[in-house]
Amino acid sequence: MSTTQVLSRRSVGRGALVTVAAAAAGFIVARNSSVGTGRSLTAQANAAGPAGTGGRRLAAVSDVPPASGIIIADAQIVLTRDPSGTIQGLSAVCTHQGCAVSSIEGTTIICPCHGSHFDTRTGRPTHGPATAPLPKVSVAVRDGAVFSG
Repeated sequence: MSTTQVLSRRSVGRGALVTVAAAAAGFIVARNSSVGTGRSLTAQANAAGPAGTGGRRLAAVSDVPPASGIIIADAQIVLTRDPSGTIQGLSAVCTHQGCAVSSIEGTTIICPCHGSHFDTRTGRPTHGPATAPLPKVSVAVRDGAVFSG
């Protein structure tokens, strides 16, 4: 004698409810986990850390466009310049998962790995998945040039 199980609408509904609840719980746990956030600067990009010390010449002031910026890839620094001419340094390491940002379009710094965008004026993310701003990096302007540290 064979037995046949019949799925009722009620049992299918319960299964769907359990699945939705599990997905929501998983999302909440993942969103609050440190796994999806950036690592400390000393652990990022081949453990090289930030290049903010030593007074290395990074660029001429004239190389940094107003209301935008440039990326100094080998130093892992983004140099930005506001419309008034003030230059600041930001880490070129995305705070999402440690990829190097790759381009700047207007006032937007772009990470190619997962599509995060950051504001050149503040370093804050304007488009995720990154949720933390790019850290500031110490730079100094002397004699028409920008130096690290």
